[in-house]
Amino acid sequence: MALDGIYLHSLVNDLQKSILNCRIDKINQPEKDEIILTMRKDRSNIKLLISASPRFARIHLTSSAKPNPIKAPMYLMVLRKYILGGRITSITQKDGDRILIIEIENRDELGFDSVYSLIVEIMSRHSNITLVRNRDNKVMESIKHITPDINSFRVLYPGVNYVYPPSSTKLNPYYTTYEELNSFISKNSIIFDASFYSNCFTGISKLLSSDLYYNIIKCNNSPTRQEIYENFKKFTDNLHKNLSYTIYTNKFGMLKDFYSLKLTSLEEDFLFLPYNDPHTLLDAFYEKKDKQDRLQNKSTDLQKLIHTNIERCNKKSKILNETLKDCAEKDSSRIKGDLLTSYIYSIKKGESECTLLNFYNENEEEYVSIALDKTKTPAENVQRYYKKYNKLKVSEEYANVQIEKNIEETDYLNSVLTNIINAESYDEIDEIKNELIETKYIKFRKNNKSSKKAKTSKPHHFVSSDGIDIYVGKNNLQNDYLSLKFANKNHLWLHAKDIPGSHVIVCSFDVPEKTLEEAAIIAGFYSKGKNSSKLPIDYTKVKELKKINGSKPGMVIYHANKSLIIDPNDFNNLYAAQSKK
Repeated sequence: MALDGIYLHSLVNDLQKSILNCRIDKINQPEKDEIILTMRKDRSNIKLLISASPRFARIHLTSSAKPNPIKAPMYLMVLRKYILGGRITSITQKDGDRILIIEIENRDELGFDSVYSLIVEIMSRHSNITLVRNRDNKVMESIKHITPDINSFRVLYPGVNYVYPPSSTKLNPYYTTYEELNSFISKNSIIFDASFYSNCFTGISKLLSSDLYYNIIKCNNSPTRQEIYENFKKFTDNLHKNLSYTIYTNKFGMLKDFYSLKLTSLEEDFLFLPYNDPHTLLDAFYEKKDKQDRLQNKSTDLQKLIHTNIERCNKKSKILNETLKDCAEKDSSRIKGDLLTSYIYSIKKGESECTLLNFYNENEEEYVSIALDKTKTPAENVQRYYKKYNKLKVSEEYANVQIEKNIEETDYLNSVLTNIINAESYDEIDEIKNELIETKYIKFRKNNKSSKKAKTSKPHHFVSSDGIDIYVGKNNLQNDYLSLKFANKNHLWLHAKDIPGSHVIVCSFDVPEKTLEEAAIIAGFYSKGKNSSKLPIDYTKVKELKKINGSKPGMVIYHANKSLIIDPNDFNNLYAAQSKK
């Protein structure tokens, strides 16, 4: 993702117009590696989000609201102590790289005026947010502590002197002469390819480097160094004139990348969404990406639990199928017992084998060799074969019952896994965890500290283009509630065919064709087949559903149904913009 030095350069210029000289009214830390500074300007609040997330480190103005932890973290307490109420006096970018310095004037605990620097390092897993007191360069606190065991070059924790990350050996993109570039290329043996610009200059992402290379090659296959320099100098000189904040998506609406300029190399294969400023773009792009990442981290243990149980079910299925294969020979034991019974008077004790005519074969004369236990009487040998037959018969019946239960359990676990993947909030993850506690997959442990009752989320609610309400279950408990309690018996019920997914209820006795299609697309989107291009969806009246006693949550059966084929990717066009209630 291209939050590089060039993008940050344009973002800093915008921030200087937006929040310079603003006072910090509020500081929050909704995530362990993320803070939000709230300022007041022109009778409205401005929120500055700063994140040191390993995957989505960033800084931008935001309009989204996030819940705060019940107990304020230590880092947040330090920020509130030193910079709450302070005034932002400058915002600068260090050497065109991904380091921003926000200077804040405020009074210290003794009432003296002090200047603090909030230094934001946007460097993937090495990202950090550090508060430094300018008069002695002392680190007041860092959102991530770095000890000598982690980094031999510098440490970051309260009380030490702040040291910037190692300076890049690359060139500054805004103040480089041709001689410097020529010398740098020769000294480092850099070849002219798609990564040329990112290898030479600080703050140039591979995405931008590839696009610059693509554009110059399109005009000249073998440009000279002088032409390369002049072309790049022209690019940096006109940078502010050519700013165009754009998100690139594929045809299904999946986010590909973003940048502060139009990228010719991406425009040919991707759709682009223009934005007016760098903050709105980053807010829109990272809200979805960061949310997915954090939900994934929160649900990792649940997913591991589900995968472990699915693997157990698969092993059990293999064992049961092997048992059925062995039980297929049960009739042979019964026939041998019947034959021994018929010819019992011709068999003598002590024989190890006998050959008897098989009267069960009506087509031709067939003789069967039957092994005998020499220590047993003929009658005891007969009973031995009947016991074996009965044992295999019971095993077969038991295996068939267990296979049916195992299939039901596997279907249930797959549906839970689909619900976890489709979860859109922490509350939904917690509800799925509670469901697994109810179904005994997680051992319930009473926590005296958490006396508050967990918040219960509501099913997804959409309104079709015909004005009809459509409800979607977020987990199997909600699926049961919607299908068995909430819906009228003549409402329409939809579900992805033969794969895990949410129950969808259309609240109408007479469903128009357009609404049916839209509800089917929703059912496809909230299913395991959401990335398919063609997905069959079953639909029927709620009265046709049947819940088998003892079955898992969300598991129902139905027979009188119809099906239609839809493309779940059409969901983005239909309902992505519609707010869920």
